[in-house]
Amino acid sequence: MIQPIIHYGIHYILPLILALIFFNKNWGKAYLIMLLGLLIDLDHLLATPIFESNRCSINFHPLHSYYAIAVYLLLLIPKKTRLVGLGLVIHIIADSVDCLMM
Repeated sequence: MIQPIIHYGIHYILPLILALIFFNKNWGKAYLIMLLGLLIDLDHLLATPIFESNRCSINFHPLHSYYAIAVYLLLLIPKKTRLVGLGLVIHIIADSVDCLMM
């Protein structure tokens, strides 16, 4: 019961907190850009079955691979891509915590 609360809390609450603290003038825009990191879950559509409750997505799905994670970390460096990178890294953190709790 606690696992989904933590997982979705990281996905939705952590970006909101970061947006409010660090991007307070444009927090709504920052929050929405970070939420776009959820789109990497589209790679779950390539798996069979699409959803497996006990499957760790880290390094299983292509957009959750270690190579993709390296790219997401690099997106944190330039200011223009920082919010996108932050959203993607937060997504990976949420999924990593989920894997640890399995």
